[in-house]
Order: sequence, then structure tokens, then C-alpha cells
Amino acid sequence: MSKTKTEWYFIVNPRAGSGKTMSEWVPAEHLLEQKGVSFVTAMTDHQKHAINLAREAAAAGYRRIAAVGGDGSLHEVLGGICSWCDETGTPPEEFYLAVVPIGSGNDWIKSCRVPDSVSDVIELIARGSFGRMDVVRATSRDGKVAYVANGCGIGFDSHVCDRVNRQKDRGLRGKMIYLNALRYTIFHLKPIGIAVLADGAEVFSSEAYSLAAGNGAWSGGGMRQVPLAVNDDGMLDYMIVPKAKLRTLVKEIPRLFSGTVHESSLIVYGKCRTLQIAPLDEASADIIEYDGEVEGRLPVSLEATGSQINVLKA
Repeated sequence: MSKTKTEWYFIVNPRAGSGKTMSEWVPAEHLLEQKGVSFVTAMTDHQKHAINLAREAAAAGYRRIAAVGGDGSLHEVLGGICSWCDETGTPPEEFYLAVVPIGSGNDWIKSCRVPDSVSDVIELIARGSFGRMDVVRATSRDGKVAYVANGCGIGFDSHVCDRVNRQKDRGLRGKMIYLNALRYTIFHLKPIGIAVLADGAEVFSSEAYSLAAGNGAWSGGGMRQVPLAVNDDGMLDYMIVPKAKLRTLVKEIPRLFSGTVHESSLIVYGKCRTLQIAPLDEASADIIEYDGEVEGRLPVSLEATGSQINVLKA
């Protein structure tokens, strides 16, 4: 077994934040040195590379690992750490996870009250400002496993993410790609038939436009789809939008931003430790997004495992 290392291992995604990462990361390195934080740096060079880098870092004895990028980068780093822990039997509680927010999507930090400022985040790291976060494991079709830092979604959520990511793959950047994806999805999305079990009890079985579940309250750059979510309470929050007339649903949109969506009579909302979502037919075997990254299809089983990992918190 490798000796435990005390240095931080920063995994840098140079393509995050519309390509601005390196212009912000170089000054950040100097600030880390000024604060006396010992660290090493590894650069990703392709999608999902951060997963392997995090696994290799864990195997080499690093227990302080940070993602430099957005929610997608954090998702990959968490996945690398947790998959290695599952395979080796190492408790996730041994690890400290941070994110330096230089990404286009930085929703996870809001639930941890972490400022969207590189210098402030480095100050928190240097100060050792950490708390616990539940480890959430998702198992989808064909046994594909993922780990969720913030939240996951199907229907409206996953299709907006898919369209945004496709635009990014074509080299497009900026807020307009999110607005374009929202508009397109609103007018083209069809409901899917799903059966949902929370802690083994059926809570929904019908057509729905969207389902969001997760650890963190914030998503989509300012929405709160599961506003009562707390990332260290050992529970998952879920929110289901049943099929309804579009004009009726549109009236409820402000609730997504005010944090009151759980009060709507149209919405199915709850808390649980396990959540199982199955399609009622093959046409409803929808794509799934985790932390803004599309991975896998229904059915999916989500579980708050009972394990926790140390994460940056203000």
C-alpha cells in the first residue's frame, strides 16, 4: 500500500470555463504557494480523463484531491475517488475533496456556501475549511455505476444538458447555448412513462415531463429543483413534474428560482434513502444526467450509501 501523502493533488481541466481555465489557474498556483499549500498538478487531455487521474492519485496515496473546473470536472473526480474506494474497501471518509470553480456550471458550490472566487476558495483550502457530504451512488441500465455530487435528472433536465453539451462539443460557448437549449427543449420534449419507488414504496406511476433528485439544492445556474436538499443528512430529495398542460406548468416556473417548487400542488416531492426509477415502456427509457453530464439510460437506482466524504465548505 502506498504511503499517505499530505500534498494536494489538483486535477486541472484546461477546457473548462469556456477555455479561461489556464489564465485563472496560473495565478491560483502562485497564491497556493504564498499560502504555503503543498500541491502537485495534473492536466486532463480528454473527456473523463479526470476519473482515471483521481483513481491513480488515490492509489498513489493522495487523500486531498481537487478539481479545477466546473461541476462536470467535480463529478469526474468524485467518481474516480469513490469507484476506487468501492473496489479497494477504503472508506471515502479518508478523502478531502475540493473544487476550484473555473467552470461554466458551478452549482455544487452553492450548497456548500463556497464563494465563486478562486482566491476565496484557495483561502478556504489553506484554512482547512471542510465538512461532510453524503456519497450517492447511481446504478443504471446494464449495471453502469456513477456517483452524484450535486444532482441528477431525467426528462427535461437530461435533454437540456444533452443539448448544451452537444453545442459545447461543436465549440460553442457562452450563456446563449443554455438559453437555446431551454427554448428548444420546452417546445420539443415529450412526456415519458415512469414508475418511481422511494425506499421501496411507489410514489409515482404515470407520464412525467421531468424528475430531479439529489444531494444539492441548486442546479441549472440558479434553479432550486430540490430546494430542501441537504448534502450531509443521509437522504436524497426528489421532485417529479407530472404531465400537465404546458400553460399550467409555465406558471410554476418562478417557483424553481424562488425555492418554493415543493409547495406546488402539481409537483410530487419527497425525501428518501433509495430511489428507483423505471420506464413503463422501452420508448420511455430516457437518458440520465448526473451533475450536468449525460451518462446512461433508465432504469436507474439511486442510493445514499451511508458513507460520507470530506468536502470544502465555508
